[in-house]
Amino acid sequence: MSDRPNNQAESKNIYQILFLDIETVPAYVDYEAMPEVFQQLWRDKSRKYSSEGLPPEELYFQKAGIHAEFGKIVCISAGYFPDPKLGVHAENSFRITSFASDNEAELLLKFKSLLDKAFSDSRKNALCAHNGIEFDFPYISRRMMINGIELPNLLNTSGTKSWNNPWLIDTMQMWSFGDFKDRTSLALLSACFGIPSSKDDISGKDVAKVYYYDKDLNRIRIYCEKDVINLARIFRRFSSLPPFADEDIIIL
Repeated sequence: MSDRPNNQAESKNIYQILFLDIETVPAYVDYEAMPEVFQQLWRDKSRKYSSEGLPPEELYFQKAGIHAEFGKIVCISAGYFPDPKLGVHAENSFRITSFASDNEAELLLKFKSLLDKAFSDSRKNALCAHNGIEFDFPYISRRMMINGIELPNLLNTSGTKSWNNPWLIDTMQMWSFGDFKDRTSLALLSACFGIPSSKDDISGKDVAKVYYYDKDLNRIRIYCEKDVINLARIFRRFSSLPPFADEDIIIL
């Protein structure tokens, strides 16, 4: 078998792709709030950031949210293009729904329900995210397992290679063209394509502060939805499809 990844968008109908983004935060408001066993484990984990010269207590709020073992998901936004041939929606219509909650298990169960009902067949359906292969997809799977939730079909990929899961599409990898020495952010790729930035209010580094100190989950939801819109616009560029306008967006 070749070690070369498959063309991630190969044979996938855009009307059967779910575009998604997640927002994550540390599982606790600060280092001291963690159970003692996790404090010790975080001290071990935070050694990878030793070059930043900060103590584990400060690194926790900055870095813990990107690790599924020390963080949690507070929002998943997902969007799709309804097939206009069904006669229900206009061409290029893009529908977005968000699952945002302080209760992570409740949020994950609702997202799982969406996948089980409408995006469960890996032969037809696909999930798409920017840096999804290394972050969004495994993070959701790990948090589902930690919360005791059975994995939906498209995320049940433990122990497999990414190129054996062609239903998981990653626009960061699509943009790499085989060059994995550098990572291109969604914001930079949007700028390259002339797409307005989704970081016009907050960015990823602000999410934990907005969640714990500002207690503004709705602001995080709006930010997450903007990322999904840009993700879908970038994918359409990769697929040589016409752009969609802001008025084509329906937020449920």
